[in-house]
Amino acid sequence: MLRSYLKLAWKVLLRRPFFTGISLFGISFTLMILLVVVAFVDHVNGPQTPEKRIDRMLFISSLRQRIVGGNGWNNSPISSHFIDTYVRTMRTPQQVAAVSMTEDATAYINGHRLKLDLRYADGNFWQMMDFDFLEGRPYTTTEVRQAAAVVVVNESTARAYFGTATGVVGRTVEANLRRFRVTGVVRDVPAVRLYTYADLWVPSTLSAGENGSRQLNGGFLAILLARDPSGVAAMSAEFQQVMQRVPIPNPEFIDRLYSFADPVLGSLTRQLFFSGTNQGDNLLLFYTLAGALTLLFMLLPTLNLVNLNITRILERSSEIGVRKAFGASGAVLIGQFLVENLVLSLLGGALGLALAEMMLYIINSSHIVAYSHFQLNWRIFGWGLGLAVVFGLLSGVYPAWRMSRLNPITALKGQAK
Repeated sequence: MLRSYLKLAWKVLLRRPFFTGISLFGISFTLMILLVVVAFVDHVNGPQTPEKRIDRMLFISSLRQRIVGGNGWNNSPISSHFIDTYVRTMRTPQQVAAVSMTEDATAYINGHRLKLDLRYADGNFWQMMDFDFLEGRPYTTTEVRQAAAVVVVNESTARAYFGTATGVVGRTVEANLRRFRVTGVVRDVPAVRLYTYADLWVPSTLSAGENGSRQLNGGFLAILLARDPSGVAAMSAEFQQVMQRVPIPNPEFIDRLYSFADPVLGSLTRQLFFSGTNQGDNLLLFYTLAGALTLLFMLLPTLNLVNLNITRILERSSEIGVRKAFGASGAVLIGQFLVENLVLSLLGGALGLALAEMMLYIINSSHIVAYSHFQLNWRIFGWGLGLAVVFGLLSGVYPAWRMSRLNPITALKGQAK
């Protein structure tokens, strides 16, 4: 029976190539957009190199200071002094790392200017992260303490500066009029890894603006690593206790300090949806909006497919009338039509997956996102097939029910409405 359904479905789809083409376009284009977005989010928030243990990490990315009288907020990254004085004293993290926001750096090679992104990071940063070293090693905690002029470079920078990505350990890179000895070369980190991406990484003690400063705000962020995923909540709670003990440095202007240890996505949504009356990470709001937009995005082509399917039913009313006259039950007709729709949806799903793969290849090749390596994995592939089936069911149930309800005599006369 199923085999007959599949053969009939294939012939029906070939009978009206125009309608089939419109339906395939609606399914495949929608799936392509959804899969590309999911691949992007997965690369930002998933366990990718070098943040392979991201399920155990929290990020302290900013310090908010409420101005006296409710006259506004001052929001900035935290300082290395804040990290050393308050964050490193926490007991729940297995490890605490300090890393700066990226800053512009300029190098010159053969008279050509090379624009780079530089980060300052401590020794714990290299122990916490899982960079893929092509050669050499990270700089050590001792080298950080000694403020040694050492650097880890990424693969693209090594090729641009030295002409090769290997055999460069021990050689010198000059950036921002300062010389650094290369200790290691790592594979490129995509720019969407917001807290680890850079072209150059140098010891945090070389940051001139931080040395000796006693201010709470600065240009750094802290990364906390729990001993296991179950300890993440305890780290977040302990940090809030720590914040209660942080003295307000200028109470005549500031009356409250806020800072939070969040997962990577939570740290972004807190910044995106921040308001003075809402101190949550707004992840629920983000997921709600994302779910609503996804549902709306899927609903539009689904409604279009419903209309197209109803049109196909009306055109096939005589065929349906003949089948009902010869005893075909409503369940048989519904099953046939759903199989036709599922075949169409799976074809559109396969096309959508191919288009998504092509789109990700174009994004990676165009370098719109620096060092991007977006790709579809098996989990996303499974989501794609599942979405294709959902398309088939949503757009086929109502038209199939309408078809099963047609009066045989009316259908045979071609008068179905």
